[in-house]
Amino acid sequence: MTRLTEKEALELLRSRDLLGVGARAHEVRERLVPGSLVTFIVDRNINYTNVCVSGCRFCAFYRAPGHPEAYVLPEEVIHEKIQETIDLGGTGILMQGGLHPDLDITWFEDLFRSIKSRFPSITIHSLSAPEIVHIARVSGLTVAETLRRLKASGLDSLPGGGAEILVERVRQQVAPHKASTREWLDVMREAHKQGIPGTATMMFGSVETLEERVEHLRVIRDLQDETGGFRAFIPWSFQSGHTELAGETDQATGMDYLMTLAVSRLYLDNIPHIQASWVTQGLKVGQIGLHFGADDLGSTMIEENVVASTGVRTRTNRAGLVHVIKEAGFTPAQRRTDYSLV
Repeated sequence: MTRLTEKEALELLRSRDLLGVGARAHEVRERLVPGSLVTFIVDRNINYTNVCVSGCRFCAFYRAPGHPEAYVLPEEVIHEKIQETIDLGGTGILMQGGLHPDLDITWFEDLFRSIKSRFPSITIHSLSAPEIVHIARVSGLTVAETLRRLKASGLDSLPGGGAEILVERVRQQVAPHKASTREWLDVMREAHKQGIPGTATMMFGSVETLEERVEHLRVIRDLQDETGGFRAFIPWSFQSGHTELAGETDQATGMDYLMTLAVSRLYLDNIPHIQASWVTQGLKVGQIGLHFGADDLGSTMIEENVVASTGVRTRTNRAGLVHVIKEAGFTPAQRRTDYSLV
């Protein structure tokens, strides 16, 4: 099959043929991930700190250093959260936090070693590319050495957070002090080179144009052609509540979300898994996404703080995801971070 071009992807995003584009995306899903299985994972987001010097305009979660609500979780609290996750049948943790000026690589090495020593079966799917760039700077290390040391201490894979839209015009508007497009891609390239796989994401619906959404997809597809290191792609819609961007942008609608999800599946022909995001759009739209190219419903989200800080709070559990998947006509299957089945 010929690949979808950037021009064709843009035309699809601009079209109003939601059902037609969705049907095409579902056909591609059936070709790339055949069968009726829809997967999900039981894991937990652990935000180890909310202290951040980046000050992203789309974020309602962070606190500046010295703020009365600023925190860094003690190791014992993180261990308690992991034990609770395991008790609930969880297999992994997604640790992300702010860009803390005082947490260098030794803090993360000590933490990861303690986790692997106490919970050897848990997968550490943690630290976004901007966090890696920040840790490297604070520690006076290269990104390559930072990744080597983190992998040696227990890091298993990298989540795709911090990508937002990988176009500099957008990044300068929403996150001017964060890792650049080039830095994000370079971290992922180096991680894949070192055998650290990961996921890619897109947060859309802030200040970007449709052309810039397509450009984001293009750079992700190009890097995947080069490295093959992305296991999945997860698009989600920006939530503006309690952020600096509140009132400056229109919220992405369910239709916009489903169209972007479907075009992602059609364009990203080299990434096996596309994840429907129920956290920002709700379980019903996430369920519909299973007919628009997605083959995975993400995480039970035992804990989620970042989206919740915008005022959007959608909660579920394992039974809830199983019910939603069955109701959509698919067979639910719990997976691990690497997409192997539990």
